[in-house]
Amino acid sequence: MAVISAAAIGMVFAPQAGSCADGPQWLQVLTGAQLPTYDDKTDAVLLYSETNVTVLSVDKIRTHIREAYKILRPAGREHGTVSVYFNPRRKITNLHGWCIPAQGKNYEVKEKDSIDVAAPFDGGELISDIKYKVLQIPAADPGNVVGYEYDVEEQPFWLQDAWQVQGTDPARDSRFTLQLPAGWEYKASWSSFPEVKPTAGAGNIAQWAVTDVKPIRPEAEMPPLSGVAGEMIVSFFPPGENLRKNEFGSWQSMGLWYQGLIDPQMATSDAIKQEVIALTAGKITTMAKMQAIAGFLQHDIRYVAISLGIGGWQPHPAQEVFTHRYGDCKDKATLMRTMLREIGVDSYHLVINDERGSVTHDSPAHNGFNHVILAIKLPEDLKDPGLIAVAQYPRFGRILFFDPTNEMTPFGRISGELQANYGLMVSPDGGELVQVPQQPSATNSIHREGKLTLDAQGKLAGDVEETRVGDRASTERWRLREVKKSTDRIKPFESLLAGSLAGFRIVKASMTNLDSTELPFVLNYTFETNAYAKKAGDLLLVRPRVLGIKTSTILESKDPRKFPVEFDGPFQDTDSFEIALPPGYEVDELPPPANVDFSFASYHSKTEAAGRTIVYTRSMEVKELTVPVAKMDELKKFYRLIAGDERNTAVLKPSGAVK
Repeated sequence: MAVISAAAIGMVFAPQAGSCADGPQWLQVLTGAQLPTYDDKTDAVLLYSETNVTVLSVDKIRTHIREAYKILRPAGREHGTVSVYFNPRRKITNLHGWCIPAQGKNYEVKEKDSIDVAAPFDGGELISDIKYKVLQIPAADPGNVVGYEYDVEEQPFWLQDAWQVQGTDPARDSRFTLQLPAGWEYKASWSSFPEVKPTAGAGNIAQWAVTDVKPIRPEAEMPPLSGVAGEMIVSFFPPGENLRKNEFGSWQSMGLWYQGLIDPQMATSDAIKQEVIALTAGKITTMAKMQAIAGFLQHDIRYVAISLGIGGWQPHPAQEVFTHRYGDCKDKATLMRTMLREIGVDSYHLVINDERGSVTHDSPAHNGFNHVILAIKLPEDLKDPGLIAVAQYPRFGRILFFDPTNEMTPFGRISGELQANYGLMVSPDGGELVQVPQQPSATNSIHREGKLTLDAQGKLAGDVEETRVGDRASTERWRLREVKKSTDRIKPFESLLAGSLAGFRIVKASMTNLDSTELPFVLNYTFETNAYAKKAGDLLLVRPRVLGIKTSTILESKDPRKFPVEFDGPFQDTDSFEIALPPGYEVDELPPPANVDFSFASYHSKTEAAGRTIVYTRSMEVKELTVPVAKMDELKKFYRLIAGDERNTAVLKPSGAVK
């Protein structure tokens, strides 16, 4: 599914500056505005924002935009670049920009000074359907005010608009005006922001206004901006039920709209039927047949996303995807559903955002999605331990989720960003927002075992075996999928060791099951590192935790945390290191065990002496994917305990020495 934002274009152009101009009155009055003192993290302030939406009919909407920024710091210069997208259904009818500097002449640039550029995704330069008009406003420097306005006229795919009232800059004055034809109605829903009541104007006009809106300050591992920034979703309703075919007043109506796009594309063909027969030949169970079809979609249908017009939301016909052997996420889902029907298995499209938190259970109905996966209705008698991404829903029954776009995640499982996420289940009866299940932590893990030897000079050497499953495996497989040189395949080992050791040499390394995604991915390597143990007089100090860093410093900031912490997915990692002692040394002191168990995660470690060997074991499990702000103190304590454990050292003394 293609979702494109004008803000995604980070290009800088240098068109010739327009003629000197005073600028429009609405912009001139802003230059003398008294501003509060902003901190050194504020690069610009949005002085004024005005959005006027005029709905002329179900097929025509005009929008007028005005915005002005005061640039405070060099990073704020980005607001001097205006990017407006257009396509055959969306025309730009006016585009102007101005700069009013603190000193010197004013500048004006017009649409003729702009440059048309390709859509910002792979292959965008080959597409003429979606482009951006980019206007560079001269002298967008600190202390100056830049402003622009533009008008667009479009034939909408649906009767809804979104007003972004909050961003990463403070906003002084923002307004949204909606003008509807006589007899029309609207519904406004607010997300991540207190509801603002509109004022009514002459005719069928409503206006909303907000002032002094605080900015969103990005934090590490926070939910996506789209899930926490304040916005208003407004849907429009024409009179007469027969006209309400593209309104998003509810998740159900959005699902009906999307179902109308899907149905015509799911016709089968003789070629598809023959392919299903060939794929399932000799397969007795429904499970085996589904696995064969899933493998075909993952590996024989290439992922290519070229979405023109309504193609950004409507899949291509299943037969077309099958014939060309390529398609995007919604195309793959459509073909797989068509093929599953041939073996008597029903399924649904699930429209989702692959950034968990973009859509929540409280989100109003809107197009906040960027991905499509499959929701397969499992036969009641199908019970298989390989089917993990399964949940029961009153309306849909027992559902297995599967992403045919993801080549590295085997059938029966889904990747971490989709788990505990919300998506729109699309059915003939309309849509329903459902939560995708979270898989057990053990299905995503690294089990690392090391058998190592320490010598009297502090050199550590030995063998390590890592067994990876789930996303822990697929992440490494993705990194290696395009690597052709054998010398480059050692890089994952180097990256792992470099994070834990000051210096090292890899003696040998190998991997198993790189291309067998249904099996664990195994890494074996032998390494050595000098001066691992540190001398302190006649003592040796050795860190039992040899490899792997589990702690994090994201909460070590003087600023209080504003947003929850989002983990990539659940996991359960374990380490076991056996370190043989050097001749002439024995254990003097061992680090204490570490044990902490919160609702969201747990960590346990211990260091023991077994004969002439130090044995260090630990486990870490993430159980909840979102940690609320109210639990930040617990999370900080959690990471600090891990940091201490990872730094702890065992003390070795000469054999027979008296302490």
